[in-house]
Amino acid sequence: MLVLTDAEEACLCGASAFAASHPLAGDGGVVLNLEARGSSGPVIMFETSRRNADLVAAFARAAPHPVGTSFAVEVYRLLPNDTDFTAFLDKGFTGLNAAYVDGAAVYHTPLDTPASMNRASLQQHGDNALGLAREFGGLDLTTVDAGGDATYFPVPGGLVRYPGWLTWPLAVLALAAVGALAWLTRRHGRTTWPRVAGGFGLALVPILVAPVLAQLLWAGLVTLRPGYAVLDDPYRPLWFRLAVLSLAAAVLFGWYALTRRRLGPAALAIGGLGWLAVLGLALAAAAPGGSYLAAVPALAGALFGLLALRFGLLALWFGAAVSVVILVPTVALLFPALGMAMGGVAAFFAVLLGLAALPVLDLLFAEAGGQRAMVAMLARRRAAYPALAGGLAAVALTGVGLAVDGFDATHPSPTQLMYALDAGTGQARWLSEESTRQEWTSSYVSSTRSVLEDFPGLGPDPFLTGPAEAASLPAPTVDVLSDSTVGDKRVLRLRLRPQRPVRLVSLHVDAATATVESARVAGQPAPVGREGERWSFGTVFHAPPPSGVEVELVLRPSGGPVSLRVMDGSDGLAGVPGFRPRPPPVGVAGSHTSELLAVARTLTV
Repeated sequence: MLVLTDAEEACLCGASAFAASHPLAGDGGVVLNLEARGSSGPVIMFETSRRNADLVAAFARAAPHPVGTSFAVEVYRLLPNDTDFTAFLDKGFTGLNAAYVDGAAVYHTPLDTPASMNRASLQQHGDNALGLAREFGGLDLTTVDAGGDATYFPVPGGLVRYPGWLTWPLAVLALAAVGALAWLTRRHGRTTWPRVAGGFGLALVPILVAPVLAQLLWAGLVTLRPGYAVLDDPYRPLWFRLAVLSLAAAVLFGWYALTRRRLGPAALAIGGLGWLAVLGLALAAAAPGGSYLAAVPALAGALFGLLALRFGLLALWFGAAVSVVILVPTVALLFPALGMAMGGVAAFFAVLLGLAALPVLDLLFAEAGGQRAMVAMLARRRAAYPALAGGLAAVALTGVGLAVDGFDATHPSPTQLMYALDAGTGQARWLSEESTRQEWTSSYVSSTRSVLEDFPGLGPDPFLTGPAEAASLPAPTVDVLSDSTVGDKRVLRLRLRPQRPVRLVSLHVDAATATVESARVAGQPAPVGREGERWSFGTVFHAPPPSGVEVELVLRPSGGPVSLRVMDGSDGLAGVPGFRPRPPPVGVAGSHTSELLAVARTLTV
């Protein structure tokens, strides 16, 4: 069965309505939710229902493009984010949630059109959906959530998976293996305990410094090009992503060159594996599905390190290869998933990869120890070359990125602007959600303030704001359908009716005039509770019909008339007094409130 839903961004309304009330949803089942948070990239299976082992097994067998990681599932479970998949999970469905997430610069903007979608990404969605539908069609859907959670991650040609109960044994074994490697390496005379301790302590330097520098790189890019502040990722981010990786490499190589002669390669390699093992344990406790990212490379590095003590250094290449297979896809997926705005996360995992591969990277450096005079000086200079190359590459790639990713008519600088009118007082203002005021927006807004008192339907967050000319626009009306008293409570049945074509209406009750104890909106129960200091109840209804929305309130009045604040919102600022169309290099930011035209007023009943 194919279900097309709407109003996801507003309220998950379409999916919630189907899952809660449609006859075909009554028995539950498996749902495959197809998402897009961008325009391109591989389709990533990033969320599952609980007890996903059988679901993941089916995904690995039947999906032609099985890209997914249990780390993403763990992270998503910790986030407050929702998709239509949430509405189905809340009603007891099991299933998988997948999306392509690259090309996020166009997301929720006027450029987010079918023409901008990458056909290969769309085809991956279709291929996977068809394969999985056929697979689940032959399974007993009542048993697909009978097992526990699985740990899984992508590798070339498929998906590696193992039972979640192995998470703790592998994490503990990794730590024990690193400890054994340290002990045997010392027994072989290749390091000492003080050096191992020093290597472990100093390995924290690149782990911390590289992510910080990656975030500073993005901050610098935003300073040079303020339009980036509205984006999580640039239109053409490849060169900037490579710059982050080069920066991480420069930090790692620089740290290694400075510490290698004093502590020795063995101590530094063991120290790096030690941090991977510790992180594996921490993730086993906090996000079990992500523990493999550190525990498996640490375990592989330690085991092959032990073999290298016996059979030669060639074994170290196999340990590094395991880390490459696990961590390279992770870094590649993190960039589009989090964007350059959080490039430090990708830099963090890139450094972990470098630490796991230190024995192989050591081949870039001259033999440690024993040099004197001019030979020693030349060796130190050569040791600086990898770090210098990484730093120069980061600068060059950043410059290329700035040259390639300029704003133009097809890749406009995003700006966010709204118009809010109080129809009761005749006062209006421009509003913007921009964190960094853009040049075009600066002609409309100049200061920052909250508008919760006047426009509670817009939420409590502060806005950039500036004065605006009042437009001649009507606010919504409220018709009293019935008004009765039951004990000390007043029961109001109202019709909230927009007076113009709008996409949302809101109603808030002033806490100084009444406390709302229960409410129903369009026949459905609505949550009650204070919204800020002033409002004892608030509701926002999306896509209201022209005839309006019925609202029933059971409230305890304070002794006089009840004060209501009503608002509606439509899309588009053309025709608003004082609004000037954007020039071609300036575009509309991806936001649920970009170009919103809100009209509000206070009524008493």
